[in-house]
Amino acid sequence: MFEYVDFTKPSFWLSAGMIVFNPTFWNIAARQEYHNKVITKLFGGSSRIGCYALGVTIFSIGIIRDLLYERALREQPSSPTLASSPIVNPLAVMLFASGNVLVLSSMWVLGVTGTYLGDYFGILMDEKVTSFPFNVTDAPMYWGSTMSFLATALWFGKPAGILLTGIVAAVYQVALQFEDPFTGEIYAKRERERKAGKKQT
Repeated sequence: MFEYVDFTKPSFWLSAGMIVFNPTFWNIAARQEYHNKVITKLFGGSSRIGCYALGVTIFSIGIIRDLLYERALREQPSSPTLASSPIVNPLAVMLFASGNVLVLSSMWVLGVTGTYLGDYFGILMDEKVTSFPFNVTDAPMYWGSTMSFLATALWFGKPAGILLTGIVAAVYQVALQFEDPFTGEIYAKRERERKAGKKQT
């Protein structure tokens, strides 16, 4: 596979860098908000507007990441094996469709603040979401995004895209190691405070 990956292309490394940057950025920004209310202070003390602003930022850098990925693939060689296989394009279509279902349905269920780290702003869901797509995977947006990256690589027959998708999957797995325990503790803290409040009354 690596003979069809041109590591000399700056676009490949720019794409890889943006793939790593995005979750790193939003995790650092969210932690700073939770501990120091940095974003809320920037928006005059409104946590909701701050959350929306972070959401717009995350969405925007996601578009930039996707454009850089597409540009990187255009400059990479195609694999004759992938291009000639009769199953590659149907597989790509299934992955892309399934991935987008996971991403869009999770956004629908969570809403804007649930999708864009509202819990770090103190905007918590009433209860943990267990309906689709969260009954399929705990991280539908991450897995759905990864599937879409892989689908694009397969559709255009680009081994470099498969390699970049591997970076996407690895970065998301690292991010989950930080996000899941931290988010869990945010909700656990709320439950402790609720129980303490009931005891006082």
